[in-house]
Amino acid sequence: MATIKDVANKANLSVATVSRYLNDHPYISEDKKQRIKAAMEELDYTPSSIATQLRSKKGNMIGILVSRITNPFFSYLVDAIEKEAKKNHYNVLIMQTYDNKKSEMNMLELLKQQVIAGLIMCSVEGNPETIASYQEFGPIVLCNEQTSEALIPTVVTDQKQAVYDAMLYLADKGYQKIAYCTGGTLANEGHGRSRTEGFEQALLEKQLPIKRNWIFRQVHTSQDGAEVADKILHLPRLNRPDAVFTNSDEVAMGIMERMLQKKYQVPKDLAIMGFDNQPTTSLLTVPLTTIAQPVAALGSESTKLLLAKIKDGAYEVDQAHLKLTLIKRKSA
Repeated sequence: MATIKDVANKANLSVATVSRYLNDHPYISEDKKQRIKAAMEELDYTPSSIATQLRSKKGNMIGILVSRITNPFFSYLVDAIEKEAKKNHYNVLIMQTYDNKKSEMNMLELLKQQVIAGLIMCSVEGNPETIASYQEFGPIVLCNEQTSEALIPTVVTDQKQAVYDAMLYLADKGYQKIAYCTGGTLANEGHGRSRTEGFEQALLEKQLPIKRNWIFRQVHTSQDGAEVADKILHLPRLNRPDAVFTNSDEVAMGIMERMLQKKYQVPKDLAIMGFDNQPTTSLLTVPLTTIAQPVAALGSESTKLLLAKIKDGAYEVDQAHLKLTLIKRKSA
């Protein structure tokens, strides 16, 4: 018995396009309709009522994958994606991975099962080739994430350059011992790898030390930041970093709060730099130096690209709106 995949192969179209045709989706050209009809007739394909019901549920639903929605950056990013989706009469299904590959695969399976029409991945944990293979079932867009191979369409800022410039800024301010906090594991294709590359490049060029006990992996929350501060303060005074770069404002705020609780001064005893420019960062006791991300543009451009692909159309991402900016304040 022929399947929807057989029809898609015969018509030289995606499974998603055939699915939209079966659900009377308006954004299908007459040429594609004729190719699908011809393939169905040739294969004697008749869609089952159960399969049609499943597909109809996903016709106006897109998936959003984030690591954790409690991070304000992801909250604002999801808000931007949903606003753009609703403008185009689509709803969203949000899933948190908590950096777990299994959760990521669960969302990809929803794409395969045609529960969602497309997927925006704001977090990547698994193998890029495995993720790319799911594009057979519907479009996928990486938002604020990228892989070394051009396997999946991406909407991304130049995070490597931004972190490189930020490290040069710290070095030029006189900081010689810079600690680093990442949400990832420092794996070659892992979370935040491009930022790590910018950090490493700048310190190597400036001939500054990169010490194992100044590198903190898989830190995400303000509580994680407080624990980082404790670890730094437990080091011998002469072996402590004089500045710390964090991949999250949340972590930076946790470090700052703990330092101030223990009567240390920021930036005199430890300069602190964040990433995201969350709204509260300018209101802290010591306003936070950070890197501002164009969150609204990231969400909007990712959604426009995904919806264009769902409709088998084209969209040119507006790179002019995807610039990162170093926000210089008193913490560094």
